[in-house]
Formats: sequence, C-alpha cells, structure tokens
Amino acid sequence: MRSRLLNLRLWLETKGLFPKGKLAFLTCYLLGLDLLLFVIMQSAGLFHSNFGQYLSGWVIFLTVGVAALGSFLLANLLSSTLLWRLRNRLVVTYVFIGVIPLILLTTLALGTFYLFAGQFATFIVTSKLASELKGVESTNLAISREAEAGLAATGAIPALRAANDGELWIWLDGKLASRSGENKSGIVPSLPQYLPPQFTNVVRDRNQLFLRSGTTIETKKGRMAVISSQPINQRVLLELASDLGELTLFPRIDSIKPLYAVGNVPDSSQMFDRRVKVRFVAATSVLDWPTGDITEPAAIRVETRVSKIYDHLSSASFFFAPLIQLRLFLLVILFLVIEIMALLIGVRLTRSITGAVDDLYQGTTHVNRADFSHRIPVKSKDQIAALSSSFNLMTASIEKLVVEQKEKQRLENEITIAQEVQAQLFPRHISQLPSLEVHGFCRPARSVSGDYYDFLSLGSDRMILAVGDVSGKGISAALLMATIHSAVRAYSMEGIPALRQVQAVGAGPALVTTYDPVIPGAEISPAMLLSLLNHQLYNSTPMEKYATLFLALYDGRERSLTFSNAGHLPPLLLSESGDVRRLEPGGTVVGLFDEVAYDEGTAHLRPGEIFLAYSDGVTEPENDFGEFGEQRLLDLVHENRDLPLARITQIVTAAVDDWISGAEQPDDVTLVLARAR
Repeated sequence: MRSRLLNLRLWLETKGLFPKGKLAFLTCYLLGLDLLLFVIMQSAGLFHSNFGQYLSGWVIFLTVGVAALGSFLLANLLSSTLLWRLRNRLVVTYVFIGVIPLILLTTLALGTFYLFAGQFATFIVTSKLASELKGVESTNLAISREAEAGLAATGAIPALRAANDGELWIWLDGKLASRSGENKSGIVPSLPQYLPPQFTNVVRDRNQLFLRSGTTIETKKGRMAVISSQPINQRVLLELASDLGELTLFPRIDSIKPLYAVGNVPDSSQMFDRRVKVRFVAATSVLDWPTGDITEPAAIRVETRVSKIYDHLSSASFFFAPLIQLRLFLLVILFLVIEIMALLIGVRLTRSITGAVDDLYQGTTHVNRADFSHRIPVKSKDQIAALSSSFNLMTASIEKLVVEQKEKQRLENEITIAQEVQAQLFPRHISQLPSLEVHGFCRPARSVSGDYYDFLSLGSDRMILAVGDVSGKGISAALLMATIHSAVRAYSMEGIPALRQVQAVGAGPALVTTYDPVIPGAEISPAMLLSLLNHQLYNSTPMEKYATLFLALYDGRERSLTFSNAGHLPPLLLSESGDVRRLEPGGTVVGLFDEVAYDEGTAHLRPGEIFLAYSDGVTEPENDFGEFGEQRLLDLVHENRDLPLARITQIVTAAVDDWISGAEQPDDVTLVLARAR
C-alpha cells in the first residue's frame, strides 16, 4: 500500500499535479473534506431526507471556499506558465495598457453615441408632444376669445366646436355652459379649484391621459372657464411617430402593458442600421387633474434606426451634412491608420525586446555550460544593445579570466614544484661536528625564497658554512639561488680548476683564463670560490642580477673559521660575555662586476661562542618605532644563548612577527646559528 502511494505521488509530481505550497495543500484538504461530507450527506439522505439537510450548509460553504481557492491557484498556475516568457508578459501588458483602454473608450463612445441617439429620438418625440400641447393651447385661447366676444355681444356663449377629435367644455360661474366634441373617452372633466388663469399640460383623468389646456377669464356675466382636451390616442401617437419609427405608450413608467403601439421600425439603409437599433424610453410629466399634483410620469418608448436620427439631425443643415459626414469618415480612417501604425510599432518593439532577452537567455545557457566564447549579435544602438554589448564584454572578460586562471594555476603548480625543489636544496639532515653545533632557518616572503644557506661537511672535523641573499624576490631570485647552491656544492665537494692570479699593469690582481690542474674541494679557499662564482654569474646572468654571499670554512682541529664576505651583512661572533666580533673581510657582491678579487679573514671560535648570520629580512622590518635592528637581534640571542639553537631561532622569528604586528612579511627571513662546543 505504501509503495502504491509513493508511485502515485511520483506520477503526480512528474505530471506537475502534486500540490506544492501551503495554499495548495489547504485546498486539497478542504476538497477532500468537502467530498467526504457530500458522501455522508448523500448516504444519510437515503435513510431520512432530513438527515442530509443538516450537512448541506457545510457542503455549500466548503464548495464555495474550494472554488475560490482553486480559482486563485489556477490563476497563479496560468500566470507562472503562460507569463514565463517575456513576450507573453509584454503582450499581456500591451493588452492591459493599450487594448483594454481602447476597448473601454470604444465602448464608452458607442454607449455615449447610443445614449445620444436615444436621447435625441426621445427629444424628437417630446418636442412633437410639446408641439401638440402648444396646438391645444392655441386652440383653447382662440376659443376663449371667441366665447368671451360672443358673451359680451349677445349675453350668451355662442356654439363652438372643438378641433379634430378633441373635446371642449365651457363653465360660467362654475356651471357647465357649453360643450362640444365626440367625447370618445366618455369622461366629463370636473372644474378643479386650483385651475390658474392659463393652464396647459398632460393630465391623467380617471386613469386616462389627455393633452389638456384651460383658460379662466373674468367677464361681466361671471367667471368663464374654457377647457380644451384631446385624448392621447393612436392618432396623436401617429403624429408623434411620423418619419421616426415605432412608438409605444405606457400609462406609467413602471407599467408593463402598453396603452397603444403605433408605427413601424424603419428599414435599415446604412451599415450601422443592420447592427444597431435604437430603443429608448422617454418620460413625460403628468398632472393629476382632480388634485393638481404631479403623479407618476407616463412613458413613451421609441424604437428607430440610426439613419432616421441622423436624417433628423442633419435636416437643419442639409447643405453641410455630406461634408460633415465625409470629414467624420476621414477622421475615422485616420484613427484606424494611427492605430494600425501603433500596433505595428508595438509589435516591432516587442520583438526587439523579446529577441534581445532571448539572445541574453541563450547566452546565459552557454555561460552555464562554461562556453564563454559565445557572443550575442548586436544589431541596434539602444540600451538593450548596450546590455548585449556589456554581456559580450563580460563573457570576453570571463573567458580571459579563465585563461588567466588556468595560467595562474599552472604557475602555482610550477611554484609548488619550485617550492618542493627549493625545500630539497636547503640542508635537511645536518651532520653536526664534535666541536661545532649548527642550525639554519629560512622563511620566504613569497612562495619561494631568494635567500640561501648551506652546511657542507668535509670529513669529520671540517665544514663549509654559506649564507647568501639574491637581489629581488620570487622565481628569478630562487633560480639564481639554486645556481649558487649548485655551484658552491659542486666546487666545494668535487674540486675546481686552480686559477692563477696575475698582476696587470696599473691594476690589482685579476683572474685569467689559463687553468692549472684541478684543486681538490677540500683545499679550496672561500675567496677563490667567490671569485669563480662572481665570474660565472657575471657572464651568465643579466646585469641587474647579483647576490650577497658569505662563505666560511670551519676547521674543528684548529677551531678556526676562514671566511670571505661578498657584500653580505657581516655575520657576528657573540661571546659568552656579550662581546661581538664582525666578520667583514671579503669584497663586493657577486655577479655585478667582473674580475673582482676577494679577501679572506680568519677567526678562532672559543667554546660557547655563537656564530650568527642573518639576512636583511630579520633586521629591517619596521613599525611605528622603527626597524627591528641588529641590537635587538643580539639581545635576544644573548638572553637565550643557552637554549637549543632551534629554540633561539623560534624566539627570534616570533619577535620579528610581533614587531610587524601581523603585517605582510616584507622580505625573506634567514637565520644561521652555530655554537662552538
């Protein structure tokens, strides 16, 4: 069962149907609960109909909630899938920014046009109705004057006739004196008390509508009231609907059943007529005849065509109507052209943006595959093109950095190999003499060092001590250091050709190129070795390359130290009492000048006396108080002279590190110690 559920979950995840997120899990939970309650409700309804009704409210509530949450999740899903591409996002943006406002404006314009057409149609009807009222009023005024004249002349109201199918009533001092007309409505109006001297309006009398006008005149015989009334019937409506369309009269505005419906909707004569039929309702105020109060208005529904409204609208300016119509048509064409151009420009801009973004996306996929040689084509001179150019510059820089990184890695590997090789050059296992204890230490400022020290045992009681410092740092200095190391070892242990010294006129001793038989290494002198090294380095290295070098030959039987110093910081002999002797005899640096002779010196080591040689990386580091200095070095060695030489070295290097306070080591630190036993 568990495996089946896992397989179902994997299948749903592969199809993208498994819910992700808290909202999706909540929706699925509510859906399951809704289905469970629905099943319970249906099952309970089988036993008793009322049982299922108790859960119907919860089922409806959960169904509505699940539908709302599902709609929200569906909207998110569609937005995440359909709107992932920038082109789709831009299309949706243009729809919301350009198309929807255009649709709204068009709908507003059409709605306004429809309202205007309906209002104008009802205006035509109400204008004709007002014209009919004016006609009834004019007729009533004429009859009133005629009746007044006859009453003044004869003392009696003459016989008068109402116009058309209207009705006429004349009261004298409140009594009906004369009437005429067919009275098809069957309604005899009463004489209301509120009647003003002149009255004209649409009235409702006993649920029937009339066009009614009244005139009150004071005569010698009394107060005369003349009322003309014309029922609003089909004839009146036909007059109103003439050359307009279909009219339908409702007694009240909320009535469903009409009183009359006359006329016909005109046939379509234009393109808009076939699609648009104007139907509008006009309300006209109605006066309640018995009370004089304004009652519910009557409604007249107008149904016509746009062409008829336009004909009525342009009838007043018949000569200019075609010109106005042509201008409106041209304006519509212009708007359509502008809209099409805007659409084409928008599509082109969209393609340029989405194309550039797609190029950038493809470029990022190449970068993701570590293909930094890919370049995006730049076809324009806008900000997007600048972005593409920046991307190309970035990939070019990355490609260059990758090449440089590979080269740097190769150099680091070579430097690592050089470190390993150089570590092999320094003496690893030192054979101590019975009368002399020695120790050496070198810490490079960089990966490899240009400092040099070495101990060469020549038998059981003799040893060569060498300390040097090559100009510069890094690989070049390390290579020159390796050359000096190899030469010193070769010439010291294998022997060298003996060089005869001659005295040139006006000059000191110089080396010549004639050689005697080989002198064994044990018999060489430090000065002779320095002369040979100087000659070799001068002829095999650039002019700016040179080295300082101190060479000494220790003889344990005589406890003597024969030495020559080629420009190196003079080593020191520190006695137990604190006296210091400097080993200075020698000459200039090796490798800078040719034909240089070196002097030699000899010093006897007393038991307990310490030989100290160092490079400038020990004494020259600075802080705010100045250099570390030679005196501080001597004090440290003297204070700890009884400790093992390795421990003295640790104390000195720790003091140098404390002096520079964790700053970068400025130069190689080399320290050589020897203590006579």
